[in-house]
Amino acid sequence: MQPIYYLLFIAAVVGADQLTKYLVVSSIVLGGEVSFLPGFLCFTYVQNTGAAFSSFEGQQWLFALIFAAFTGLILWEYFRGRMGFTRFEWWCIAAIYAGGLGNMIDRVRQGYVVDMIQTQFMEFPVFNVADCFITCGCIALMISLCLFHKDFWKDDKKCS
Repeated sequence: MQPIYYLLFIAAVVGADQLTKYLVVSSIVLGGEVSFLPGFLCFTYVQNTGAAFSSFEGQQWLFALIFAAFTGLILWEYFRGRMGFTRFEWWCIAAIYAGGLGNMIDRVRQGYVVDMIQTQFMEFPVFNVADCFITCGCIALMISLCLFHKDFWKDDKKCS
């Protein structure tokens, strides 16, 4: 698979993430709420300086370091190819990376991440489009590696 397709996918995800954040910031006051699917979902404008569940709040340098390391590992693996990821797994990695990039853009530009999707049917932290891609990409990647790509875990595949 040509890397241009992964790059276009990443650009589309980041674009969708940034557009939704812009629309929320421009139409909802901080802490404000707009019902979307009553009793199910609403849009709530929140500024998050941490990670999931506001963990590591204010540690922007840590998020930048993790993202830089993740970028380096992806590039290393893409050009070395020792892990033998399938196309599907590379798409999962692209989804995770795109979500991370969308949130990193917020952190660098504003010092916080804009979150806006709130579940009303259960108690759950407010999240955004980038978080959805990170979470879904991680879950799909783990399922693929555990159920369909079991040779990934063999000792001879480990980096030396």
